Amino acid sequence: MTTIVVTRKDSLVCIGADSMAKYGETLEPAEYIVNHDKLIAVGDAWLGPTGPASAQLLLVSYFSESEQQRDFSGVHAIYETLREMQAVLKEDYFLNPKEDERDPFDSMQMEILIASPSGIFGAYPLRSVQEYTRFYAFGSGAELALGAMYAVWETAADAQQVARAGLEAAATFDDSSSGPFTLHTVALGG
Repeated sequence: MTTIVVTRKDSLVCIGADSMAKYGETLEPAEYIVNHDKLIAVGDAWLGPTGPASAQLLLVSYFSESEQQRDFSGVHAIYETLREMQAVLKEDYFLNPKEDERDPFDSMQMEILIASPSGIFGAYPLRSVQEYTRFYAFGSGAELALGAMYAVWETAADAQQVARAGLEAAATFDDSSSGPFTLHTVALGG
């Protein structure tokens, strides 16, 4: 389980993640896991997946191939990047694309928050993509993070302060989220 947040304020965007992992009911705190960072750099963008623990490894492996499309500049560009990725996930990564037989499309089996110079975005399992104006959160502590970010939005100095508030609320009240936190900022339009 995890909590991932993205925020946008003034000329900066910020993405942040907690560092707790769980295997069933067993907690795997960051102090016991070397590779506890949940955020992935892809070009000038940062991605934060939620879902299976292997999602980070999958995305790092997939985007390490230089020929893979990696455009995170807007809703349609992200959709096309994910559409292309889905075919490879099924063929080369053995993804089980069905969550529910009634789903109209194959699932990525993960949600991904994205911070890029173009803004902040969320990609859902069936590859719908949203662009957010202020902040958003995915994962087990998302509702807590959203409430905290809403509460501090007007008074926070910057996007990083908003993100930290969301992560701190999730780590305090969600038993599947914990610090330390990883935060990365990106300048808008850069």
